[in-house]
Order: sequence, then C-alpha cells, then structure tokens
Amino acid sequence: MSLSEFDLIKKYFCKEPDKQDSSVVLGIGDDCAIIDVPDGYQLLISTDTLVSGIHFFEDVDPYRLGYKSLAVNLSDLSAMGAEPKWISLALTIPDVNMLWLAQFSQGFFDLAKQYNVTLIGGDTTKGPLSITVSVQGIVPRGSALLRRNAQVGDVVCVSGMLGDGALGLAYQLSNGKLYLANAQAFVDKLELTDPRVKLGLLLRGSAHSCIDISDGLTQDLTHILNASDCSAQIDIDKLPLSDALHREIALGNVDTAQATQYALMGGDDYELLFTLPRGVLKRVQEAIPELKLTVVGSIIAPEAEKIQLRKHQKAYSLNLSGWDHFKTGSY
Repeated sequence: MSLSEFDLIKKYFCKEPDKQDSSVVLGIGDDCAIIDVPDGYQLLISTDTLVSGIHFFEDVDPYRLGYKSLAVNLSDLSAMGAEPKWISLALTIPDVNMLWLAQFSQGFFDLAKQYNVTLIGGDTTKGPLSITVSVQGIVPRGSALLRRNAQVGDVVCVSGMLGDGALGLAYQLSNGKLYLANAQAFVDKLELTDPRVKLGLLLRGSAHSCIDISDGLTQDLTHILNASDCSAQIDIDKLPLSDALHREIALGNVDTAQATQYALMGGDDYELLFTLPRGVLKRVQEAIPELKLTVVGSIIAPEAEKIQLRKHQKAYSLNLSGWDHFKTGSY
C-alpha cells in the first residue's frame, strides 16, 4: 500500500510528547505552527541541511541518521546557551520505505524526547535523500552566548574529547584499508554525537564567547577570533584525546601526528569551544564534573597569524585547515 504525504506524516511524525508544551498553541496540521514565546526571552533559530553522499553515507543506519540530524542542530543551540524547545523537519526521500522511515523517526524522536523538544511542523517531498532540520530555543533576553566577545587573557577551553569523529569518518572512507582495534567506538562518535546542551546553559553568564566544533577546532576557533578581533595560542600537547585514540596510537594504528590533525582539523566533534576568564573555569568544572573540560590555549592580542600553535612551550608549524563544503570532498 502506497502512503500519501499526509499519511506518511501522520504515521511517522505526529508523535505526542510525554510532556505537553503549553507554549505550542498549534503544532502539526495547519499551514503554520503557533508558538507563545515566554515574556523576557529571545527566540534563537538554527537550520541545517544534511545531503546524502555529502554529509552522510547513503547506506548509513537510518536510526543513527535520524538521531544525528537532530543532534547537530541541538549542538548549534548549545553553542549559544539556548534551551531547546521546538523543531521542524523537512524530509526529501526517493521513495516510501516504511522500515527506513520507522527507524529514522525513532532515532529522531529518541533524541527529541531526551531534551523535551517538540516537533511542530515541516514538509515531506520526493527526490534525492536530504534532511533539513530547524530548531528553535530560548534564552533570557540579552544572555545568548556569541562568538564576538572573546577577550585577551581568556583561556580557550573545549569539552569532551577531540578527533574521534574524524577518525571514525577516516575509517569509513578507507573501505577497510585503515585498521583500528576499536573501530566501532569512533564510528559511534561520528554518528551518535552528544549535543552539549547542559554545558551551553551553564556557560551563560560565564563564557565570553562560544561555538560548537563541527568543522574542526582551528577553523571554528578562527570564527571566534575574527569576530572578536584577537588571536590565540593553542598548545597541541594539551589537546584532549580519548583513551580509545591513545590505544590506537600505542598499537601503531594511528601515529601521533595523525591524531593531532584529527583533533585540530578533523571536525564532527560537536563539542563546545569557548573562552572565559581563568578564574571562572573551576566553578564551571565543578558544576558539571561528569564532562571533562580542558584548557587548550589562551586568547592574545591580535597578530597577523590568527592561531599560533605551540608544543611543549615552543612554536609548532602545521598547515591549518578544516571542513569546507565547497572545497572538501563528499563522503
């Protein structure tokens, strides 16, 4: 039996949330959703499109694709200190595959439930597979984290571990040529990223600037430095690498230089990169002890070279680049 567009939406995407959101005056079913934004708050909106063969492999597990398509958008809200509230989804599919849709929607809604966000609308069309998600969140007026306020003397910090997602992608692109003792751990990091919503909320009023690491630490840090008119020193020997990555280095499957490049430029980490006064850091660390926060450098006065790399307190040279949709190849 062939499903119409409206049958498809009703079957897979009209989900009643466990906790009703009183701010949703009207959700799925009309030409527009109607939302009440609380007094004293500002609305933050972010939209990302994921295209088959560009942002994900054509044969990726649909549950993981549904999960990640929402996770990368929640990461954007996290980077600005927003509380996630509502989402819309535009899904283009080549045909109606009921098993694929069931798994995709399950992954999508499992993450939505975790952060109590409500799907309020979207669109479905026929064509090459692509997913567009728009997320909306709220912050108390004037409290959003921005890229432009980094200050000289700030420490540069990152959450979690760096490089695992990039190694997971490298493994998948190698078609079996890259051997890893624990390949699944890196693939999981790539496909089941954990948006740092709690940390983003905590950084409001503490961090001077913030961004999520989607295109690589150096490229995303450059956005902060350009917006803030300053430069940074980064200590590559302080980059946080996971136990799994250290094991691959010890086994000789990945060398130290490769691991450094994955951590600096690999992208797909979706950790938060932020700057704040050193004296504030301990309070933030103590408030969220389950998440490792690492100082990887400091903000300095503007210089010709935006990012100065150091290793063991000495200058270190490395060609820096990151993901660029119009320069970097597809999956």
